[in-house]
This record gives sequence, structure tokens and C-alpha cells, in this order.
Amino acid sequence: MSKLTKEEQRLDASRKRLAHWKRWGPYLSERQWGTVREDYSPDGHAWQYFPHDQARSRAYRWGEDGIGGLCDRHQYLCFALTLWNEQDPILKERLFGLANHEGNHGEDVKESYFYLDSTPTHSYMKFLYKYPQAPFPYSQLVEENQRRDRQQPEYELSDTGIFNEHRYFDVFIEYAKSTPEDILIKVTAYNRGAVAAPLVLLPTLWFRNTWSWQRSAAKPNISLETHSPSGQAIRAEHSHYGQRWLLYEDTPQLLFTENETNLERIWGQPNPTPFVKDSFHNYLIHQKSDCINPNLTGTKAAGHYHRTIPAGESVTIRLRLTDQPPGEHPFGTGFDRIMETRIAEADEFYAQRMPELSTKEAKAIQRQAFAGLLWSKQFYHYDVATWLVGDEAGPNAHPHRNSSRNQDWRHLYNADVISMPDKWEYPWYATWDLAFHCVPFALIDPDFAKDQLILLLREWYLHPNGQLPAYEWDFNDVNPPVHAWAVWRVYKIERRIRGQADRKFLERAFHKLLLNFTWWVNRKDAQGKNLFQGGFMGLDNIGVFDRSQPLPTGGHLDQSDTTSWMGMFCLNMLAIALELARDNSAYESVASKFFDHFVYINHAMNGRGDDCLNLWDDEDGFYYDVLNLPHGEQRFLKIRSLVGLIPLFAVLTLEPETLSQLPNFHERMMWFLKNRQEFRTNVGTQVREDGSIRYLLSLVSEERLRRVLHHMLQEEEFLSTFGIRSLSRHHRDHPFEFHVNGTEYRVAYEPGESRSPMFGGNSNWRGPIWFPLNYLLIESLQKFHYFFRESFTIECPTNSGPVLNLWEVGGELAARLMAIFHQHPSDNRPIWPADHIAQHDPFWRDHLLFHEFFHGETGQGLGASHQTGWTALIAKLLEQYGDELISTKVIS
Repeated sequence: MSKLTKEEQRLDASRKRLAHWKRWGPYLSERQWGTVREDYSPDGHAWQYFPHDQARSRAYRWGEDGIGGLCDRHQYLCFALTLWNEQDPILKERLFGLANHEGNHGEDVKESYFYLDSTPTHSYMKFLYKYPQAPFPYSQLVEENQRRDRQQPEYELSDTGIFNEHRYFDVFIEYAKSTPEDILIKVTAYNRGAVAAPLVLLPTLWFRNTWSWQRSAAKPNISLETHSPSGQAIRAEHSHYGQRWLLYEDTPQLLFTENETNLERIWGQPNPTPFVKDSFHNYLIHQKSDCINPNLTGTKAAGHYHRTIPAGESVTIRLRLTDQPPGEHPFGTGFDRIMETRIAEADEFYAQRMPELSTKEAKAIQRQAFAGLLWSKQFYHYDVATWLVGDEAGPNAHPHRNSSRNQDWRHLYNADVISMPDKWEYPWYATWDLAFHCVPFALIDPDFAKDQLILLLREWYLHPNGQLPAYEWDFNDVNPPVHAWAVWRVYKIERRIRGQADRKFLERAFHKLLLNFTWWVNRKDAQGKNLFQGGFMGLDNIGVFDRSQPLPTGGHLDQSDTTSWMGMFCLNMLAIALELARDNSAYESVASKFFDHFVYINHAMNGRGDDCLNLWDDEDGFYYDVLNLPHGEQRFLKIRSLVGLIPLFAVLTLEPETLSQLPNFHERMMWFLKNRQEFRTNVGTQVREDGSIRYLLSLVSEERLRRVLHHMLQEEEFLSTFGIRSLSRHHRDHPFEFHVNGTEYRVAYEPGESRSPMFGGNSNWRGPIWFPLNYLLIESLQKFHYFFRESFTIECPTNSGPVLNLWEVGGELAARLMAIFHQHPSDNRPIWPADHIAQHDPFWRDHLLFHEFFHGETGQGLGASHQTGWTALIAKLLEQYGDELISTKVIS
């Protein structure tokens, strides 16, 4: 094994708890307002209860937000950058975006910012915020988006023309850790415009308000450090961490106030003190000098730097957040040397972990994908029991409060650093998103990936009945059961990287996953037919009905996707049990249970031998949901969507070598196949030259696999230039329509933003390309190839002539996904609209966003613009396939 890099040494020290290199990180949210946690209304209208306009004046209960900031892992002490261009009506302390009811396609951040770099321990981080020099168009963004209907695209910040003529600042924020507790901070602001422009920079340190909600809570304090040999300094004192100092280069004016609600502005009540959360705003913009504490103390403080930056030039300010009292020359030559060293160590780490990529551009794509993944960690605090009844020192909860959302989750107590889908639009964990995040995380920090997966299985997350929490808007909702898949993938990735398997992790996860599997079987197979009804299953508007609500027809759906996810869950658990059985034969009987259950599900989906419909439509050669009407009639809902491709995910090969090592399991499996003749066709076999038998466990037989792939690889159906569409383009000219009691329900191909308000309308599964399911399709093709090898080839694209094996088909799909981010011969990147400034401006074009989903025809990024989480799977595809495939794609 090669010598550990410096970053790997830090990871090793962190794992062994020798040094807390991960104590400080980018754990601030980018939106705390408008979240469920801060919503104490009786009607559950979170966006209206705590809007953006109140965020500068109202203390948060459960977390903090900021721009490009960092905090400790308990989020007691926070740091972020505040800006003012002397034009805006408010200080730029946090990112702005539309509430759900304000956007024509749902909520959306309306800012331009980029995560440029980070190491796993956050020993080095880099962030870019693009700050306009003209007044920020808050009202224009709201009014224009409210004016537009769902047929029109979102109106974005760049559409306002505010970046024209380069009239903006590029504000880079960099962090480098000298030690786990000594953090160097450098802020560099470039004036990209043609004339000089003023900029106020307010590097701000504050305590999360933990003292207003409990009568006995101690209040921390920030004050002027009077013994600072060089420059200005403030001292922060907290009962948990003791003392910390923030050192400011030069001698900025120091401002102090309290992180307390401005009661007068929010509630019309007198303030006990003029020193409140929005005092810096009032001091600078409204020139109210009496709102700043003259005693130079409080729970929120900032250094006030005023700079006029000449055209094309920059200014830099340096700071140091440390556990050591101020000494001589904190910003001497050693400061820059440490910063440069950490950058070089980050380069070294990624070069060793990801050495196969041959082009600079591919490395940049992968590096920024990892950066977004790492920057999207967030401290997440939510105690549901307290939230429901109200705080000890607060007013009593509204009488309707206990009938509001999440009342069944009173056991849930979250106070952890968690990987978020997106820290603005989705500043809360989602179970299936997190599972996908952990796969690319395992490439760079297997310990964090494992900890995240175990965390959601802990008893203060997992419901006593075995259900995993979905997301804070409704923990009762149901996400696809991919947790076992992620556990198995992370286990194998770590084994490959470190050369050592973590059986303890695998076993811990397996035991809790048994509870979750039982919940699924008991709650989502109401008829006991091994056909499952999971509701919306994370696919929002993919169905003709809102599948999370009672059907307008009555009856129930047998869902192809939910049943297939359960088949995949069975095989993931079977694979884990077989692995654990190598060391403990007791797991062989558990493995037998999952083998049997998988075969039952397979039989139910593909042919039960009774008068009921299974989920396979032989006429179309595709899987569909089946509508079971109250009077006994059954109907296929013939929508060609990912719902019918998900059956491909459940596939596993059992090798004779594995079976020979597990005689009890092998004996039980053979008994089952011999004595349950009706199920034998649901298990594929292949005889090797030595006469031994390989077994294929798959929901899709070889013949049906060909028929499904015929649809999937057809460019007029699922196969886009940029991956697999979520809905077949067949439905562009042939919409699916269903009439109930005079109401028409309709699904048509929509390759871009959603035209349906279902689930808020901010996501769309009726045509766009989604990375997580594309990734699983590629992985499934690899698994099928492992069994069939060269005996299975197919035209790709369908009816095009070229014949590929399934590994090559997976590579073709991977190349199409990679092409979304690649700069093509036309000098355009598909992720950006053709007329976007990023297509030609040298200060934009190399900075990437990793969106929630992508346009089915153009590849343009849509939905949440910073949902690097599962879109970071591009980093895994690049690691696996390399970047040579991209050059073979010709994008018109």
C-alpha cells in the first residue's frame, strides 16, 4: 500500500479520535427560514410562518444559516461572511430564494455561488459567491416568477441582466486548518466590472441562540480582546468549548450586538435591549448608531471593512479563528505558507485517490462534485417532542399543534452533522438521497459514509416500528428502500480502497435493516400477495395520480416500482447475509429467508398462475402498475416510465464457490427449488465448463430483459443524448389519460420543469434525467453482464445497427451522463442554458453546478441547482469508467 498522504493521515487520526480534524466544517445551513423546524404555526405553512424578510431580525430556534460559513459540529459557534454593496436594501447575510408559493415551479434559490474545493477533513475549503454591484432584484425575482405560469421557465438571477458588463464581485472564501482548532480564513474580492465599486465586508462571528428556550441555559459571550499584540481580536467564551479567538487583519471597526429577535420589528413589542439580531443592518443601512453595543460585548460580532475596489482588481482580508490567545504576527509569512501547503495536500490527496482520469476537465468535474458533496454537510437539530409541545421558556403551543405533521415521531431527536441533498432548497436530510450520497463519499471518506448510514438506523432516528424517517416535511412518507444497497456498496468500496473489510459495520447495519425490512413487509403488502403499495416512493409526479393519497377510483395500486425495490432489498440483504455467514454460520438461515422471499416476489411480479394480473404486460413487453378497483376489476396503468425499468435493479449472481462455502444455505436453496416447482422458472441457471452451476436471481428473465431494453435503449423512448429519461418520449404524442367521475387525469412527456403542481411542482419525473436511477441502471447492466458475459448482446441504440454487450451498454449510458457537464466543441456546456453567461464568460465557465435533475432533450440543469448529493455520483462514474468515453460522444 502506498504511503498515506497528509490528508489521509488526518482522516486516520480523526477515525482513531487522536485529533478532531472534523470538529469544524461547513456545517451551517444556507436556509434556516421557511423550514419545518422553525414553523410553529397551527396550519403547517412553514414558508409563510418564517419568511426570508424576517430572517435578519428573528432568532432561529434549531439552527443557523450563512454564506460560505463554517461552525463546530454542535453549531455553538458560527462564522460567515456578510456583504453590502452600498446599494442593497438589506445586508447580504444569507442567500435569497423563492418560497414554494412564489415560484412558478416551486421554491428555488436565486443566487450565484459555487463550491470549488474541499478535503474530507475540511483542512482546506474554497467557496465562490458572485455578488452583484447593482441593487439585488428581490422584488423583481418574486414578481416575475409569480407572473409566469408553469408553461414558462423559471426566471433566474442571470435573466435580470444584473451580471451584464461584469458588474459584479467575485468573492472567494478560503479556509485552511493549521491545527484542528486553528483555522486560517482568507477572503478575496475581485471587481469584475469596468469601474471602481465600493464593497463592505463583515466577517461575522456569533453564537447559535441556545439560551432563550430553556430557563436554566447559560448564555455565552463575545467581547473585545484587549491583549492583542497584532491587529484586532475578539474573544468568544462558551461553556462547552471554553475560549476561542477571531483575529482580524488590520484594524477594522468592531461591531457587537446580540443574536436575539427584534421583537419590535417582528411582533410590535418593545425590545428589552436595542442590541438585536439585525443591528448591523440598522447601523449600516439606516445609520442607527445606538443599536451597536458600545461596551463591545454580545453574542454576535463583526469586523467592519470598507473597501473601494478599482476595476479589474481585488482586495484580500485575512482572519484566524483559533483556540490560542493572540500572539505576534498571526498573519505573517506562515499564514500564506500554511494556506499553500493545504492546497498542495488537497491536490495530492485527490491525485492519489482518483488517479485514472486523463484530462484536466474531467478532473475538475470530479473535484467540484466532491467539493459540493463535502460542502453540503450540515448540522441538523430537531427534537420533535419538544417542537410539538413548545419550549420550557416559550409560550404554550397552539392547541392544534399536536395534530400537525410528524406527531408519530416523538422519539426522533436529531443533533448531528448530516449530508444534505442541498443546503438551500432541501436543508434537511432525505433518507434515500443520503444513501446515494454515501457511495461517492466512500471513495474519499469511508468513515463518514459508514457513520451516516448507521446514524439513520440508530434508535433516535429509526422508528420503533422499523420505519426510516423520510424527510422533515413528513417523516411518515416513504422513500425507496435503498439503505441496504448503500450499506453493501460502501462496505465493498472501503474494502477495495483500504484492503480491509469492516464486518462490524456490516453486521450493525444488517440487524437494524432487518427491522426496516419487516416494517415494509407488514405495512406495504396489505394483501399479503408479495405485491407492494408504497405510495409516491420519491418519484413525485411520475404517476397519473398522487400515489401518496387515496386513489380517486378507490381500491389500491400494486406498484411495479415498490415491488421491485423490495426485490432489490431482498437481494441486498441476501448478499450481506451471505457475506456475514462466511464467519458466522448462523447467518445462513437468515440468508435462506431472503432467498425464499425474493423468489416469492419474483413469482408475484411475473406470473402467479392465477386469475390476477401480475405486473408484466406481455403485449407491450413492459412492467406497469396495476390498479385494483373496489369491485375486483384490475387494469394496467400503461405509463412507460422508470416505474417499469426499476425491476432491472434486482439482480444477483450466486457462484458455485460461494455456495460450496455455505452448505446449510445451499441445501435449503436446493430443497426449495426441488419442492416448489412453480418457482423454479424464477431462478436462472448457467452451467460452466466444469459442470458447476451459476444461479441468476433477477426479477427480469433473459427474454423479458431483452424486451425491456428494447424500450429503454430506443431514442424515441427512454434513451436521451444525456442518459435515460424518467418517462418515455412515446408519451409526447401519446399521452396517458384516465377518466374518473368526469375528471381527466393525464401524463404526458415533459422533458423540463414540471407542469404539474403535484408535490409542490419543484421536481419532475415526467421526462427529465435523474442521476440516481441512471446510476442504478448502469450498475444493473454491469451485474447482468457479469452473469451473461458475451452471450448477451443487444442493439444500442435500438434499431441503430451496432451491437454491444451489457457492460458496453452501461458505458454508453455513463458517457451520456458525463456529457452533461463536458464542454463540447461548440464551447457550450449542456448544464447551462445556451444564452447563459457561463457559456462564454471566462470568470464563470469553469465553475459547475450539480443539479437535482436534467432536461431530457438538452441536458440543462433543473430543479435544485446545488443538489450535488446524488448528482455527485458523476464522480463515481468517472472513477469507474474514466473520461475517455466522453470524447466518443458527439453532441449536436
